[in-house]
Amino acid sequence: MADTTGKGRRVAVIGDGGWGTALAMLLHENGHAVRVWGPFADAVEAVRREGENRAYLPGVQLPAGIEWTADEARVVEGAALAVLAVPTRFFRAVVTRFSGLFAPGCAFVSVAKGLDADTWSRMSALAGELLKTDRVVALSGPSHAEEVARKVPTAVVAASADASLAKDVQHMFSGARFRVYTSDDVIGVELGGALKNVIAVAVGMSDGLGFGDNTRAALITRGLAEIARLGTALGAKLETFSGLSGMGDLIVTCTSRHSRNRGVGERIGRGEPVAAVLASTKQAVEGIWNCGIARELARAHGVDVPVTDEVYAIVHEGCHPLEAVRSLLERGLKAEMGK
Repeated sequence: MADTTGKGRRVAVIGDGGWGTALAMLLHENGHAVRVWGPFADAVEAVRREGENRAYLPGVQLPAGIEWTADEARVVEGAALAVLAVPTRFFRAVVTRFSGLFAPGCAFVSVAKGLDADTWSRMSALAGELLKTDRVVALSGPSHAEEVARKVPTAVVAASADASLAKDVQHMFSGARFRVYTSDDVIGVELGGALKNVIAVAVGMSDGLGFGDNTRAALITRGLAEIARLGTALGAKLETFSGLSGMGDLIVTCTSRHSRNRGVGERIGRGEPVAAVLASTKQAVEGIWNCGIARELARAHGVDVPVTDEVYAIVHEGCHPLEAVRSLLERGLKAEMGK
């Protein structure tokens, strides 16, 4: 990975969902040789045959030069970089399948936005542990796959303690409509991406209840405050949460029509049962999966996270969304910038 131009590498994309597909398209356009792995041979064959990932990116024509495979040995062959684009619920099991398969010196980019259910680990830390490497970069920011695949201008952050590795990934992914910044705050970049999903569920619930822009703005703002409180307690830099992977990703996830977390929250706010909503969606809903982990992390570190607490109460304890709103509004009065 010493080539500072970042062009012409062999890249393995692990995960054939929307985000893995969009990043494969981006890397292919940037001149890299890309193979995408998916766990189900019939689904992979359908994408290859149709030139479209209808399950996750319907209507997007895929470049012919991307190779699709369900063979682990094939996708890792010659890879200088691997993109780990697996939802957090399946991340441990899938990445474990690849342990020991990649060549020494291969670098990894984790793009999953969430936390491990077993250990509460961030995804880059978990990837490093499972793959026995310290060459892992976290890539995060306001970046819906639907827009990246359609070349809508996007900016994200590549975070690593190794500045040269972060810069290498920056060069590999950057293009005319995809700008990558670097950061050494891996904790902050990953926690911003993980915790904002919980807040987006809350915003969706508010929208589903019929509340307005004022409520949405209040939830986003106070949500960012609790993300920053918990993030800094876990070792992140405060300023990271004012950037792309903090405020930027929070805004897009709480307001976009593409946001699964906001959309699921909206359906719950309208009165649909949580179990029925989750059963009807094929894609990852990280905010639902991770609200319990975020709540436990906050409790373990003595951090107040009222919005997260109410999302948990609705999703896991049967609290009605209106009761959750009442609980938030009836909290003790305090200064805005107080802890």
